[in-house]
Amino acid sequence: MFSDNKKPRPMTEFGGQPNRIEKNTKIKGDITSEADFRIDGKLEGNVKTSGKVVIGKDGYINGKVECVNADIEGKFNGELLVKDLLSLKSSATIEGTVSVAKLAVEPGATFNAACTMGKGAVATPKLESNKNEPAKVS
Repeated sequence: MFSDNKKPRPMTEFGGQPNRIEKNTKIKGDITSEADFRIDGKLEGNVKTSGKVVIGKDGYINGKVECVNADIEGKFNGELLVKDLLSLKSSATIEGTVSVAKLAVEPGATFNAACTMGKGAVATPKLESNKNEPAKVS
């Protein structure tokens, strides 16, 4: 991942593959990344990324999510801060508070959240790499 001068290479050199939390995986802890994230398992904690977060049909997050875009098919409970577009699929269930610039909701989605919308409603997530703690996998 690091070249001879110890600088990280851009994600695009690796094909831009997203991080994944697979089905039947449970994680407690906070995640910080510059890459996209797909969650098909369960996460109790926070996600902060300058990319996109996808919660798959079997995915569940209980915590705070800060991202640029999000596609949700599964369940979310907590605080959701999306800088650009939040897309809720028909199987999505959202509870908590949401702050988003743009919102797309398919018929059938459950949206029980206090929502703030509009340009500038959410600041760009700033990553703080020095405050990471290891996540616990169970």
